[in-house]
Amino acid sequence: MATRKHGKAKKPIYKRVWFWIIIVLVIAIFIPGGGSDYEKTAKTDNTKTTAVKKSDSDNKSTSSKPVSKPVAKKSDNESTSSQESNVPADYASALNSAKTYSSSMNMSKQGIYNQLTSDAGEQFSAEAGQYAIDNLSADYNENALKTAKTYSSDMNMSKQGIYEQLTSTNGEQFTAEEAQYAVDNLKADYNENALKSAKSYQDDMDMSPDAIKDQLSSSSGEQFTPEEADYAIQHLND
Repeated sequence: MATRKHGKAKKPIYKRVWFWIIIVLVIAIFIPGGGSDYEKTAKTDNTKTTAVKKSDSDNKSTSSKPVSKPVAKKSDNESTSSQESNVPADYASALNSAKTYSSSMNMSKQGIYNQLTSDAGEQFSAEAGQYAIDNLSADYNENALKTAKTYSSDMNMSKQGIYEQLTSTNGEQFTAEEAQYAVDNLKADYNENALKSAKSYQDDMDMSPDAIKDQLSSSSGEQFTPEEADYAIQHLND
């Protein structure tokens, strides 16, 4: 019986030289790169985590700061309206009346106050009247001048007569300074005023020229100057 010869046994693959050469090459090529990618990934994750933590910290820091609410500044109109709303109704009414007396009738400060508080006038309280005077914007010099013009043009009064009427306690009650401003700035022809007054005495009262002259120049009469009275008599019959 023939004996069967067995072939030479082959080495396992891991015992072969070329296998380990390949393994070494693979390790040399892939292991460093893989380690580097891992480290990069780890670093990236750490950076992201740190950034998130910082962001959270910033948000906490921002939210913890007190936020001051802006305060709106009141406009001048709002401030004025607020002040006006606190004024009693009778005070406001007194002020409105005072404005009318000043602008339409050119009255003096004292004249307006008296008219506001008089029993025969507006009958406001003294406090309301004083409030009106204190808050009235008026040019009393101009009021005196306008009143003086009326006395000159409508009543043909003399310079001295106008001054006394402006300052009299029974008249307009302007101050001496306001009245002086008025007569100093009044453009009037007192000769013509004297003549018109003389004709009125002659026509309405049938007075003689001498009596008229005395009335024109008397301190208790019209108070024209002697020169103005003479002019009137000289032109009485023109």
